[in-house]
Amino acid sequence: MAQAAANANERPRAWGLIVADPWLLLCVLALVAIGVVMVYSASSSLAIKRHGQSAYFLWRQLANVGLCLPLMIVLAYIDYDRLRRWAMPIYFLVLAMLVLVLIPGVGHTSGGAARWLRPGGFSIQPAELAKPALVLCLAHALSLNHDRIRRFWRGFVFHMALALALILPVLLEPDLGMCIMLFAITFAMLFVAGVRLSFLGGMVLAAAPVIWVLIVNFPYRFARVIAFLDPWRYRQSSGFQVIHSFLAFGSGGLGGVGLGSSTQKLFYLPEPHTDFIFSVIGEELGLWGVTLVLGLFLTLIWRGVKISLAARDIFGTFLAAGATAVIGIQAFVNAGVVMGLLPTTGLTLPFISAGGSSMMTSFTCVGLLLSVAAHNKRAA
Repeated sequence: MAQAAANANERPRAWGLIVADPWLLLCVLALVAIGVVMVYSASSSLAIKRHGQSAYFLWRQLANVGLCLPLMIVLAYIDYDRLRRWAMPIYFLVLAMLVLVLIPGVGHTSGGAARWLRPGGFSIQPAELAKPALVLCLAHALSLNHDRIRRFWRGFVFHMALALALILPVLLEPDLGMCIMLFAITFAMLFVAGVRLSFLGGMVLAAAPVIWVLIVNFPYRFARVIAFLDPWRYRQSSGFQVIHSFLAFGSGGLGGVGLGSSTQKLFYLPEPHTDFIFSVIGEELGLWGVTLVLGLFLTLIWRGVKISLAARDIFGTFLAAGATAVIGIQAFVNAGVVMGLLPTTGLTLPFISAGGSSMMTSFTCVGLLLSVAAHNKRAA
């Protein structure tokens, strides 16, 4: 009897771990629901052409959600402080996976880039997993070295070296967009940790010419930048997808053309269910739909910042800040690309775009945020 009563008393507390931040959880569930509906709407014609069934990508998206949602719940239950001991093993595991991708015959190549591992029929993109691994590793290292964070070698160079060890293999795949994403996450976490602005400014100035050389020496990257500057001039080549993204947003207007009624998804927008799904949202749901999605991401970022500021220790602060940066930066880079504000990068829209590795990364970050929020409340 006493044991049963004790178990009953524990259940609300256990459930409280998941609802530690209801606004964050509601935002995630709303984005996932929008993603499932829009993946089906954007991909049905493409799925019939490629696989002979309209719901092919829908079932894959539902399977990804079904696999990743339990991961988020498990991470929310685990006290984030226990993840410290796993920070470096996870870091080196992901680093090994990034190296394996580059080995001919081991990594799967598509479109001239080796970015995937396919063990047992499953497709994994290690570069996606590098984002939470980098956050966990930097949060651990920054919390240990916080008293020396304003020094050059131990505070700045040491932590940049940890990031560069993951960035360089991704660059060799090649995936410049993901490299810039990892660089931006590192910048955000070092800024939050209190690294000198002169060091961070120097890092940006040193990276800029390197990025420019990597763009100029690869014709397809240079074409993307030129198309970004003047897409209408290259509307039949490198500016094609951006132009049709503009047409999608323009035809959507205020209220949209209606769910399932997009014309740009009919083989005008390449991969409309992944990189350019936000364009389909703009066309079918209009300005209201775009505002809703951006509002959900802004709310998610707001909750992430609050969780970071309220964390019980400095490791939790850095962990929550990094997890928030992963979702926030990627969401607004994707939105900037499809609206013509940034050159094409190939980054997906978190929780909404189709893709298992991207979905796993997004749910992992939310699981870390919920863990920080929940265990901070328990400590209080």
